[in-house]
Amino acid sequence: METGFLPVTKEELEERGIGQPDFVYVIGDAYVDHPSFGHAIIARLLEAHGYSVAILSQPDWKDEESIAVFGEPRLGFLVTAGNMDSMVNHYAVSKRRRETDAYTPGGVMGKRPDYATIVYCNLIRRKYKKTPLIIGGMEASLRRLAHYDYWSNQVRRSILLDAGADLLSYGMGERSILAIAEALNAGIAVSDITYIDGTVWKTKRREDIYDALQLPSFDAIKKSRRAYAESFSMQYRNTDPYSGKRLFEAYGASLFIVQNPPAEPLSQSELDDVYALPFQRAYHPSYQAAGGVPALEEVKFSLVSSRGCFGGCSFCALTFHQGRIVQARSHASIVREAEKMIKEPDFKGYIHDVGGPTANFRLPSCEKQLSYGVCADRQCLFPKPCKNLTIDHTDYLALLRKLRALPGVKKVFIRSGIRYDYLTYDKNPEFLEELCRHHISGQLKVAPEHICDAVLEKMGKPSAAVYRKFVKDYEAVNAALSKKQYLVPYLMSSHPGSTLKEAIALAEFLRDFGYRPQQVQDFYPTPSTVSACMYYTGLDPRTMQPVYTAVNPHEKAMQRALIQYRDPKNYDLVKEALLKAGRRDLIGYGKACLIRPERKKAAPCKTSHAQGDKKKRKKTIRNVHAKKKQPTGRNHA
Repeated sequence: METGFLPVTKEELEERGIGQPDFVYVIGDAYVDHPSFGHAIIARLLEAHGYSVAILSQPDWKDEESIAVFGEPRLGFLVTAGNMDSMVNHYAVSKRRRETDAYTPGGVMGKRPDYATIVYCNLIRRKYKKTPLIIGGMEASLRRLAHYDYWSNQVRRSILLDAGADLLSYGMGERSILAIAEALNAGIAVSDITYIDGTVWKTKRREDIYDALQLPSFDAIKKSRRAYAESFSMQYRNTDPYSGKRLFEAYGASLFIVQNPPAEPLSQSELDDVYALPFQRAYHPSYQAAGGVPALEEVKFSLVSSRGCFGGCSFCALTFHQGRIVQARSHASIVREAEKMIKEPDFKGYIHDVGGPTANFRLPSCEKQLSYGVCADRQCLFPKPCKNLTIDHTDYLALLRKLRALPGVKKVFIRSGIRYDYLTYDKNPEFLEELCRHHISGQLKVAPEHICDAVLEKMGKPSAAVYRKFVKDYEAVNAALSKKQYLVPYLMSSHPGSTLKEAIALAEFLRDFGYRPQQVQDFYPTPSTVSACMYYTGLDPRTMQPVYTAVNPHEKAMQRALIQYRDPKNYDLVKEALLKAGRRDLIGYGKACLIRPERKKAAPCKTSHAQGDKKKRKKTIRNVHAKKKQPTGRNHA
């Protein structure tokens, strides 16, 4: 019986009357038919254009037969590692293996391999030698050319070569996957599909490549970190669909990887059509027994309103994946999706998010972008806002008001991130007032990332003065509304440009502002980011100037500990860092000190409820009533 989901078994395929699917889509995630999952969008889009798609989720990579569940597809295999790079999914920045996988039924870790795209493709190739093999998704997109791989600490080849695939679709993929399907359906050999924007292909003939910029060769960037930085700089300046050039890199004398220019962004009507596809907005029913798919809970009652980001943060790969041109859905499209959401039986009245990479970006940064593209050598917000920048929250405000007015909606939250500098530059205070009045529940998460301008400059973030201005404005608005709502700043340790001096300055800022961060993100060098290039090469690829980078794990641990200097378990690391930096003035009993000269020894608790007998517990309770202001044990002091 058809469930409305795409087929995940041979039986479900046959129930649809399909003997041989056009495409078998191999995915590293569980199958979740929701528009926040890339595989769902691509599969539904192909289905809407008349192609049959069978979903092969998390096959057993140790069993060659697991790839043959549906037999050989008529047009080809599609392969993605999932919504995340498989190595980021599996490992923390310390390279310690994570315990859970939110994209697997029940959160179980180990259902996909490391470097999943490569492993799945090699599995397919052993079984089907000549079937067209197309890779895509985040992992393939960000590893499409030679790249530094943090986990192996080496420069790896284009994933297209290591996977043995024929073609790579990078970026969001809707335009390129339909063009690929059309070409294959017309009988064009996959080796001849070299003309589609948003794809990467390979050739042994230099004469096949035309109108292209040559990157430093693979051999060159393996030998020279400066050559690597130069290659990355060329790639970074050619990520725009309107001005970006075709690029190629050589592997020896007779093998070339060619990246076609990025595909054009979808128009608003095209984007609306994508989100109108018949998504079930749920994980496949077969996962129910395992407890479902945890990743869905974060997005099930959220609405994607836009794509793309002109923020330009150095540590973010969005420039390489979604691009810098913001594309927004229409209000009508978003409201229709919200109305469907409201009817779901487990909807409690709360829309968890309305946003995208940056929630308050609903427009291209300036009018010229849709005709001429983004500037190759300048940022929209950094180091100061461009004079051509459009700063306007009017459209986003109107959308939020419509959603708040829907019957059944109690509150609309914004959780995908507010770009506070863009908000601060808006001379109209209306958005900040409505944000504080309607869209926050006690606290707002923002991402200053650091407080030292030397580090912020490498991050591509605004100066510390901008954040201080935002804090002042935010507190003033909440005071006027008689609301006690707090800021929760996201902070990053050991980003390129941060020495112990800057890490200590950040700790002093936290001391002065009274922040006690519960979580700290240690810088993670993920593929295809400016920051990862800095980490590996010691050079800023935008300027080719040297940049200090903490690569020693112990130094990284000290920088991280300084942000949480109040945590007793960090005492030794914090003291070592302060002594090493010559900051003994911060060790003592004064108000300005971060730690005391000696670690405070914890006294044993004599009134533990867990270990005390019944008489002691009763005595403790009586003491609490008699002395309400005193703690019940020394460990609470």
